Amino acid sequence: MAAIALALVVPVHAAPATAADRVITLSPHLAELACAAGGCDKLVGVVAWSDFPERVKQLPQVGDAWAVSVEQVVGLRPDLVLAWDGGTPRETIERLRGLQLRVETVAIRRLDEVPAALRGIGGWLGTGTVAERAAADYTARLQRLRAQHSGDSSLRVLYQIEANPPYSVNRNSPISEAIGLCGGQNLFADLPTLAAPVDREAILARDPQAILYTKQDNVAAILDFWRRAPAVSATRAGALYALDGNLLDRATPRLLDGVEQVCTALSDARAKYRATASPLRPAPAPARAPPRTGSPTGG
Repeated sequence: MAAIALALVVPVHAAPATAADRVITLSPHLAELACAAGGCDKLVGVVAWSDFPERVKQLPQVGDAWAVSVEQVVGLRPDLVLAWDGGTPRETIERLRGLQLRVETVAIRRLDEVPAALRGIGGWLGTGTVAERAAADYTARLQRLRAQHSGDSSLRVLYQIEANPPYSVNRNSPISEAIGLCGGQNLFADLPTLAAPVDREAILARDPQAILYTKQDNVAAILDFWRRAPAVSATRAGALYALDGNLLDRATPRLLDGVEQVCTALSDARAKYRATASPLRPAPAPARAPPRTGSPTGG
């Protein structure tokens, strides 16, 4: 199941007197951010599923984002550990700090917060010049995307994760923000948690006009789910789109590649509705799915 998540807000810290030289990252997106900020050469350890850029695949792994081996971390003698605020277990962070290791947490919850993350990491690693350039490039590209899609007509969009049960994301997810930037309306923005299961009946009642899912999910199960719902607008129009979840689920500069995927998909959906003269009508009144516990996770 694709990782949904995404959590990343970087508090602004003053740069340390001595920049870190031996860095361990405790989430795949943190390794990618460190490299984007100019610190790839400083990485000495990562977690499972760290796969971009290619060079991080060769680094020692200290567990995964949810279960970190403190012993392996200590053995690599880091002078900085980057933890995922909202993902790395709190007890892991506290244990590492209790061993006198420097741990900084990173959290990004909105598209606009990626530049601050890059600058913060660049400050800790002493690579501020590279980080500033990456942050400026990201900001300029995000502004271009917003300008390009500011006049797009609205579409009711379901971002679906898996099928048994289906999950979606609420308005606090960068994925939901990406949908909005591209002119879409996230049909489950009102979910009580960042990601939560949604009832089939609630999905059908909200009648999505475009359905987005990732290639990393169980695609066969998702398509079978929709074969059994032929009356839904998106099914009738053929507006179902498989995206690269690694771009959307990781809050890094490549997140904007994911945004472009979403915008391309929604532009194609609009073209299909124009070709069939199907009206892009407003969404029906929400029928809130009953709350459930649990949410999907991944590396």
